[in-house]
Amino acid sequence: MQPSVFDLVQQMGHEQLVFCHDPHSGLNAIIAIHNTTLGPALGGTRLWNYGSHQDAVVDALRLSRGMTYKAAISGLNLGGGKAVIIGDAATVKSEGLWRRYGKFVNSLNGKYITAEDVNTSARDMEYISLETEHVTGVPEYMGGSGDPSPFTAYGVFIGMKASAKKVWGNDSLGGKKVLVQGVGHVGQYLVGHLIEEGAKVYISDINETKIKETVDKFRSVEVVDGDKIFDLEMDVYAPCALGATVNTESIAKMKCPIIAGAANNQLADENVHGPMLVQKGIVYAPDFLINAGGLINVGAELDGYSRERVMGNVEKIYDRTLEIYKLSETENIHAQAAAIKLAEKRLADIANVKSRL
Repeated sequence: MQPSVFDLVQQMGHEQLVFCHDPHSGLNAIIAIHNTTLGPALGGTRLWNYGSHQDAVVDALRLSRGMTYKAAISGLNLGGGKAVIIGDAATVKSEGLWRRYGKFVNSLNGKYITAEDVNTSARDMEYISLETEHVTGVPEYMGGSGDPSPFTAYGVFIGMKASAKKVWGNDSLGGKKVLVQGVGHVGQYLVGHLIEEGAKVYISDINETKIKETVDKFRSVEVVDGDKIFDLEMDVYAPCALGATVNTESIAKMKCPIIAGAANNQLADENVHGPMLVQKGIVYAPDFLINAGGLINVGAELDGYSRERVMGNVEKIYDRTLEIYKLSETENIHAQAAAIKLAEKRLADIANVKSRL
């Protein structure tokens, strides 16, 4: 028997779950607000054709929880939230849908601030901004910071280099075999950094158009079929599409010393698969730690945007990643648990500050 929605909300500690429906535009959306201890919940809106409404609810809940930890560990004064819209990105998008969704976001009075995510763009955020001010990542010509993908990709690249330092004592990725699974906006920017570094890059994606775009842009990449990813001996596995690709079945097949990618919720079950990676000797860079660059970027729009300041904060991911690995060893816990522990400590500390005169 599947747990009820309220069971899931209680288990993950959410504050609010909002269901949004508009029959005229075809909008079916879920906004999940996990924790606002540090500030308003900021997180992107994902557009995905989920297999069931239950899948969409679970994804929204897991993603928003990850945003809480992402903001906390990055030192941001933001809470964790996320939204998902159910539908086919190729057919469901319209000005009416985005503006109607913007009204739902606006009804939360700033408790949730939205941004780009999978299958959404700066243009979509522009439509949303016509109905609410609680949106980030709007185009630069409108005073926003535009696409946050370059910052997400750079943070992942920096986290990957820190992981290389941990494994090989040297953070160079030159000559290393890196498989990037998912070459959307973030994945393509990451491929660019890796090729510039001199890595041997392999790519995989279920979207043939994205494969062609990437191959046309970076001629040296090699394409790997999705069902053969874990047959490949590689130095780094970089999941940059949807989550839960690090699971019991895939870990058994993995031939790599490092996992460092941009996808959220990479571990199918962090309590099972975090320790399993340790047992296999695979270093795992916590997803919400190294993919925080995009959040750091859009969050900066809220208090006076400075690209230089954003890049400085993204570069801190390198030292934070090494700090997490050290904490993991000291406390004999897996890296994801160490990152969650650090994030939860900041949440508890700030909650204590706010509760006292």
